[in-house]
Amino acid sequence: MKVNYITIEREYGSGGTKIGRILSELTGIPCYGHEILTEVSKQYHLSIEHIQQYEETVTNSFLYSLFLMGQANTGNMEMLMHDGHIYVAEQQIIRQLASRGRAIFLGHCAQEALKGRGDVIRVYIRCTDEQARRERIVREYGIAPENAESTRKRYNKKRANYYYANTAKKWDDFRNYEIVLDSGRLGLEGCAAVLEGLFKKTEG
Repeated sequence: MKVNYITIEREYGSGGTKIGRILSELTGIPCYGHEILTEVSKQYHLSIEHIQQYEETVTNSFLYSLFLMGQANTGNMEMLMHDGHIYVAEQQIIRQLASRGRAIFLGHCAQEALKGRGDVIRVYIRCTDEQARRERIVREYGIAPENAESTRKRYNKKRANYYYANTAKKWDDFRNYEIVLDSGRLGLEGCAAVLEGLFKKTEG
């Protein structure tokens, strides 16, 4: 199987975003994360702040999830409430970016936009080293040490809710991924090296 796309979901503080960027540098394959928001903002005339607010507050209702997925699959944006347009827009942008060639995607339920393809590897990044995780949150995000754990839980809940609302699947259920990596044990460079091997193995 030739791997053309890697989608990465990651726990807050795991270094998953940096792993994606390192992987991009190693392979020369573009990595899209915040860039997805930028494209949605530009093409659909929505502020990035509004998009982020939607992702922060999206409901995790199962019935809403079923409705949203059905409309996303048909591309029917007229029947969606305004904020629901954002998810559909993100999915469309991800497909547009994928049409340009091989890519690495960070979050935004990218695996759903690319489902049905046989050239996608779904990855989940976690970090079981509590000290390393806390230090990264404090150092890279400027969070006070005493607030690191509560911040981590809040962002993980946000990501879990967003994932469930748009897929009706549990974000941290490892069965939803082909590969689960622990950055606390492997390190950021080690995780990136594992994923680099997937692209290299299938080149040519």
